[in-house]
Amino acid sequence: MRAVARWCFVHRRIVVLAWMLALVLSAGAAKSAGSHFTTKFQLGGTPSAHALSLLERDFPAASGSSDQIVLQARSGQVRSSAVEAQAAAMLGRVAALPHVRSVASPFSPAGAHQVSPDGTIAYATVVFDGQSGSIPKSAVRAVIQTAESARSPLLSVDLGGQDIEQANQQSGSSSTLLGVVFALIVLGIAFGALFVTPLPIVTALLSIGIGISLTELISHVMSVASFGTILDALIGLGVGVDYALFIVTRHRAALKAGAAVEDAVVGAVNTAGRAVFFAGITVCIALLGQFVLGLPFLYGIAVSASLTVILTMLSSITLLPALLGFIGMRALSRGQRRSLEQEGPHDEAMTGLWFRWARFLEGRPLVPLLGALVAVVVIALPVTTLRLGLDDAGTDAPGTTTLAAYQELARGFGPGSSGPLQLVAILPATHDDAAFTHILGELRGQRGISATSPAIMSPNGEVAIANVIPSSSPQSSATTALVHRLRDQILPAATAGSGTTVLVGGATAIGVDFAHVLSGKLVYFIGVVVLLGFLLLMAVFRSLVIPTIASVMNLLSVGASLGIMNAVFEWGYGHSLFKISEKAPVQVFIPVIILSILFGLSMDYEVFLVSRIHEEWVRRRDNTEAVTIGQGATGRVITAAASIMILVFAGFALGDNVIIKQFGIGLAGAIVVDAFLVRTVIVPASMQLIGRANWWLPSGLERALPQLNVEGSDGATGPGDRGLATV
Repeated sequence: MRAVARWCFVHRRIVVLAWMLALVLSAGAAKSAGSHFTTKFQLGGTPSAHALSLLERDFPAASGSSDQIVLQARSGQVRSSAVEAQAAAMLGRVAALPHVRSVASPFSPAGAHQVSPDGTIAYATVVFDGQSGSIPKSAVRAVIQTAESARSPLLSVDLGGQDIEQANQQSGSSSTLLGVVFALIVLGIAFGALFVTPLPIVTALLSIGIGISLTELISHVMSVASFGTILDALIGLGVGVDYALFIVTRHRAALKAGAAVEDAVVGAVNTAGRAVFFAGITVCIALLGQFVLGLPFLYGIAVSASLTVILTMLSSITLLPALLGFIGMRALSRGQRRSLEQEGPHDEAMTGLWFRWARFLEGRPLVPLLGALVAVVVIALPVTTLRLGLDDAGTDAPGTTTLAAYQELARGFGPGSSGPLQLVAILPATHDDAAFTHILGELRGQRGISATSPAIMSPNGEVAIANVIPSSSPQSSATTALVHRLRDQILPAATAGSGTTVLVGGATAIGVDFAHVLSGKLVYFIGVVVLLGFLLLMAVFRSLVIPTIASVMNLLSVGASLGIMNAVFEWGYGHSLFKISEKAPVQVFIPVIILSILFGLSMDYEVFLVSRIHEEWVRRRDNTEAVTIGQGATGRVITAAASIMILVFAGFALGDNVIIKQFGIGLAGAIVVDAFLVRTVIVPASMQLIGRANWWLPSGLERALPQLNVEGSDGATGPGDRGLATV
């Protein structure tokens, strides 16, 4: 690491030009190739996947993705001659657009059920020629523009559905800008020096730019969710600024201690840079660990996020040293440079607020420890009622066409009309749908069902389909319960002896199946990640106690994160602040990704804190002094880095995309707990109480474990390396 840092410092112009060239080339390639994002939740081996495969084989006209054009008469009825003429003409133009397979009009003889009982609202179903996510966005936008062109003083037109939502997906640029502003404010306060303040932002944004371009290219070879680039920006900005801050802080401390600029840069990268490298690799390991879940939806997200993390890590240990070489002593403020000239070098580790707080914990560790533990448990309590699922358009941002369509459908046809369940019947004989028609009749009036549509026969007469409208919204727990009740109780009883097999499919059922499968695997994934963290920390610190405490704290931080998300989205706290339209479950895949990210960040803070403590333990063999000095030396950096990440993630939480909003709130809450309660109170207080047993490891394990050096060395590179032997 020392040789890499020195080469980058000496050849800084080459390094900067190489990164700029990488940005230009990747952006050019991405613009030339375009993107092909897909958000597909279906899984093989589930009832909904079986239903879809039957439709693709026997009923291709019904197997494509479907969306709704919702029509509302501003006065009078939608079937009035003037309104119907405008709407019918528009639907005819939509039907002729590329990639549109069919349009089921409410004005056709079979469309009576598509007009609300009061006659003021109607909807048309647009069926595309492919599955959701595979339709070109340009084709979907053409449908949106054609439909909205019919808006008039007589007619209101809005659109809903998965393809419409993905086509209107916002880029997240405003959230990124807000995060950058927040980070600059905290960096300015932390550094107080004009030239060094923007450097962590520059390295992070450059990495994000390359990462997003690579993500767009990757979307052509593997499935990447439509929110993948926004997630790249969120993760890249958070960890990129975090990593750069650690290195810059070490560099500035070395300058204040009297090191030459080059020696300070090399020493900072050789110490803090090692922790950055270690943290980046562990985040990537956890992210790529999602492959063991066997869910293709997560693969593209894991790969694109890992690439962004690797780029931020590499820019921190290569580009950042080069930039620090350009600004030289201006990494310190004028006042700090003047103080260095007048008063000489000084060590800040034994002074300041965090050293005084460490001394306080040294004398009274039990009460703060219990208080912090109670606070974490209280924050995590909402996790006991956690509901995982997939959201619907009811959580879309106010003013969007998808939210308006959802609300209009709910008023006209009930909350379940925007996510009907699709029944796919395998008939006992060709064109024999009598039993299926009888079954549909039995479903009417069942609890949780508001309506059923007439059966439609496939061209070959082997399959029939019908829609079931739940009385609850697609994301409601009642709808999930209805899907299971249909499969386990209602349909088996209704089809007994008829020779007809009925499957429950459609977008809502696909979401239910996806949530069920992933929820069942979540506990195993958490166990694997926690075990991996335990083994890594045991190898690094040669201890059983320290990784045990860290593993328990990681679980508490994850619990607190999920608890905060559940309190906001399911309990309704803060809806006006975060611009949330209605209650919603926590997206089922979010805990997996948050755990992966939090695992790396927690490892980062743990290594940063405990390795400094370990350095003093090796030097003094006095656990009490080691914990106090280690915490005093690292507390300011950890809390400054955490403050930046909290504000960055909070900036994304204020955006419009509900998935990114949940990521932002969950990660911001987790970092608050992890940095300000776990690393500054619980871990040091526990280590004070446990004493010398912190460093116990059976001799057999000591010999078996590999040596992992994330602490650097005391190589003679000048006075700037003093006190920087560990991160």
